[in-house]
Amino acid sequence: MIDRTWAAVLALCSLLAGPVALAGQGAPGGPGEVPRWTPAGKDGIGTSLTTQSKVWFTLQGGILTEVYYPRVDQADVHGLEFGVSDGRRVWIESRDMRHAIERIDPRALLYRQISSDAPGRFTLTKTYATDPERHTLLIDVTFTGPAGDALYVLYHPALKNSGFGNTGSTDGGALVAQKGDVASALVSSGGLAETSNGFAGVNDGYTDLLLHHRLTWRYARADSGNVVQVARIARPAHFTLVLGFGETPAAALAAARASLRRGFAPVRADYARGWSRYLTGLRRVHPAYQTQFELAAMIVRAHEDKTFLGAIIASMSIPWGDAVPADKANVGGYHLVWARDLYEAATGLLVAGDTATARRALRYLLDVQQKGDGSFPQNSWLDGRPYWTAQQMDEQSYPMILAWQLGVTDSATWERHIRPEAEYVMAHGPATQQERWEEVGGYSPSTMAAEIAGLVCGSAIAKANGDTAAARRYLETADAWAAGLEPWLVTTTGHLASHGYYMRIDDNRDPNDGYRLDVHNGGGVWDERDVVDQGFIELVRLGIRPASDTIIANSLKVIDATIRVETPNGPDFYRYNHDGYGETWFGGPWLGEGVGRLWPIFAGERGEYEVARGADPTPYVQAMLHFANDGGMIPEQVWDRANPAHGDFVFGAGTGSATPLVWSMAQFLRLAIAAQDKRIVEQPALVAEHFLRR
Repeated sequence: MIDRTWAAVLALCSLLAGPVALAGQGAPGGPGEVPRWTPAGKDGIGTSLTTQSKVWFTLQGGILTEVYYPRVDQADVHGLEFGVSDGRRVWIESRDMRHAIERIDPRALLYRQISSDAPGRFTLTKTYATDPERHTLLIDVTFTGPAGDALYVLYHPALKNSGFGNTGSTDGGALVAQKGDVASALVSSGGLAETSNGFAGVNDGYTDLLLHHRLTWRYARADSGNVVQVARIARPAHFTLVLGFGETPAAALAAARASLRRGFAPVRADYARGWSRYLTGLRRVHPAYQTQFELAAMIVRAHEDKTFLGAIIASMSIPWGDAVPADKANVGGYHLVWARDLYEAATGLLVAGDTATARRALRYLLDVQQKGDGSFPQNSWLDGRPYWTAQQMDEQSYPMILAWQLGVTDSATWERHIRPEAEYVMAHGPATQQERWEEVGGYSPSTMAAEIAGLVCGSAIAKANGDTAAARRYLETADAWAAGLEPWLVTTTGHLASHGYYMRIDDNRDPNDGYRLDVHNGGGVWDERDVVDQGFIELVRLGIRPASDTIIANSLKVIDATIRVETPNGPDFYRYNHDGYGETWFGGPWLGEGVGRLWPIFAGERGEYEVARGADPTPYVQAMLHFANDGGMIPEQVWDRANPAHGDFVFGAGTGSATPLVWSMAQFLRLAIAAQDKRIVEQPALVAEHFLRR
């Protein structure tokens, strides 16, 4: 009530007295409204390939959204956009304009956003690049419209991963924000004429412009709150904005001004050259998929941190972020490292030709994430601090597979990392506290596939280091668990088919006892025999069962009848039937309960299976290609029906969950190469030789 009262009082004063001269005064009414993050459906992301520039940016809905500095798990910006006023009406870019996005260089993460009003009176064109030499983001802006229109920039800092506690001020024609040891500075080549610093929802630039169609509240600073900074662009026809970061306001301002002096054109050229050189080292695929293939490689690579090398986060997004409070710095979203997702990313880059990043990923897993007992956290911040703490046995196993694939079998790695990891899997498997969907425990086909393949690879590494006893124990256990797959996980009394098929998970090695499984996320309690997922084809991908296996073929018939959907963009699959991780029935954000939607990674996994059985994977490659949005980002989930109950969801297009998902982009890399080579390229040959060719 106090905040809204201040806004009403100030609005009345300004209407009666005209512009309020507030130079030197601080904005009242803090801390402002409770902040939230932004929608997760990113249209583009970018960063330079250098470690000198520790800045990452995201684009969504026609504007700049989260920007990260100095690590890719620390968001510092809620958004930056423009407002246009003709003195009688105001158009706010995110709310009142039409948007388009274009990739302007197929060999670089260069994007152009175009915003305009419906009648076409004015157009804003923005191109983004980070300076490879500095902690700065440059935005080249062109504004075409009636001569009398005023253009305003609205910048919403959220430093150190929270919208609260920010202080904003005007400093020598720049907008400066600070919280602790992180600061930002916004400068313009065209100059910032009128400036103000206010509290969101109280006396910020949005409120001022919407009330008065011009700036009337010109506060010199706003202390410790949810701050929004605003400025009128002095010469709006064509200009460059630079957003700089540093440990202090002076450092951020110095970086921003240095990049401004350098200019957008040379920065853009340097930025693009870095990405083009990177792509030169990668392999090529079918021409129809080459552009998306190169983009997918760049997106996966761009999610790597530049302090903790090899750490690749799951996504530069927070699922349903606009419903997630940003009042505390403890929101991880998908800005975290999962060992599973990192394995998927590393193998995607490995088969694409980027062995160096895959090696860094392995070193990160072993040197930063791995615990003293040989295990790996469910997920972690970049520095290895666990975020969630459940045990997931597939994540305990993938590093062994990756080490073997990379040929990392030296004695130090064996003694310090692989042996403790293998012993942990031996002691705690094959059951898992959570399977790969992080919801339920028991015996999972996908988890056991990773465990079995991991132990085979661990056995080979042990043998390479002369530990024949450990090698024998690991291999014997892998064989025993492989022998248990069908009796433990295949139901012959299930209600989905008259023949035996793999269940999603079994609680106790008795697949016919009808255990009542709570699938969580509001999905309900079901007979475990009636809950299926496609995870069993990991047994084929990892070389444990042949694609021609009768039970796998029969199980896929159940999958196709139960969780497959033909979308306008191609076939796709749910995680499992009765899934609750997705928008609500009426299209609202997932806040603990919902309806699971389709996941593009499953089109990719199914495509790899088709390759393994000698069939044509084209429908699945095409589906993944078409699930990408206008910026080429492949999402975590796509909408699953033709009649959306709420919102602007499109059948076969991304939802409010994470976009891009690194796993999705990496899966496209693997599938495109598998389709080209007619084999599963990331399959550990050692495992296939042991189980399929003996």
